Amino acid sequence: MQNQRQQLENLYKQYARPLYFYLIKLCGSTQLAEDLTQETFVRATVSLHTYEGEEARAWLFKVARNAYLDEWRKQHRWQTIPLLSIFLSKKEMISPYGIPEESLLTEERNQQIEELLKYLPEQYRSIIYLREYEQFSYKEIMDALQLTEDQVKITLYRARKRLASLAEKKGWQYDRME
Repeated sequence: MQNQRQQLENLYKQYARPLYFYLIKLCGSTQLAEDLTQETFVRATVSLHTYEGEEARAWLFKVARNAYLDEWRKQHRWQTIPLLSIFLSKKEMISPYGIPEESLLTEERNQQIEELLKYLPEQYRSIIYLREYEQFSYKEIMDALQLTEDQVKITLYRARKRLASLAEKKGWQYDRME
């Protein structure tokens, strides 16, 4: 019994943090990720004696994923109850990953855009980065780059146009980042 307790403590120290971050990526909620991490180790106490070493690591991630899926199913069951949806957070169980194919295409597109950005002048790179990646407002860009609002709009337009032109030369399709 003491050996099993020590084994569980060791696994917790070693894998609680990676499991927590994995669960955040799945559910998008730090609170839920904490709860699911604890649930993972509660479930692990039942079958812990059958796993050792690296095998335990993969098993714990499987248990964590199953805990997430169980919670996800439970949330969707609760959503069928009238008026309960008012009390539930809409973003609680939305996975930030979406559909794997879409994620792969988005990642590939972002890599292409980053490659193209290297060919732009510094001011164009800066303004596109601030607007598209950091989601700066025109006012924030004005302050950061010390431009007027009209200059921001014109420079951003020209930067996007140049980026689209470079993409076309490479045979890539450039549409504004989301």
